[in-house]
Amino acid sequence: MAKVGIFYGSTTGVTEDIANRIAEKIDGAEVFNIDGNVDELENYDVLLLGTSTWGFGDLQDDWQAVLDDLANLNLAGKKVAYFGSGDQGTFSDTFMDGMAIINEEISKTGATVIGNTSTEGYEFNESRAVEGDKFLGLALDEVNQSDLTDERIDAWVEQIKKEF
Repeated sequence: MAKVGIFYGSTTGVTEDIANRIAEKIDGAEVFNIDGNVDELENYDVLLLGTSTWGFGDLQDDWQAVLDDLANLNLAGKKVAYFGSGDQGTFSDTFMDGMAIINEEISKTGATVIGNTSTEGYEFNESRAVEGDKFLGLALDEVNQSDLTDERIDAWVEQIKKEF
């Protein structure tokens, strides 16, 4: 069984809550705030990285503090999946950009990204976290679509479990 680490940055507690909800669905997964724990990333086979997007496409503060350290990690052979929280209504032009900012650095580490999800069912104008018609990971909007969160988490966890 793959060793799974869930790393999040959370300002208001939303992304932390999501990280813990995901952990409940993956046996043995361990949860960490990324702040002070960037060195732990190398200790896991599968990394689930969660962030919120703030303001007009800004990365959450805990992640911003470690962003420069990410590209220096050797994550070759590891699988990485992203999950994010944002507000597609108010910030429709930068929805989920935080995932893309992290991915820019993780892409330099040799890790394999898994867990892309469809953009269907969302209402936003633009996102750096979209490639083709898919998000880089699990996109959650607790402001406008909280009623879909549990269903989206369940489907995403089942999807990524097949890849590790």
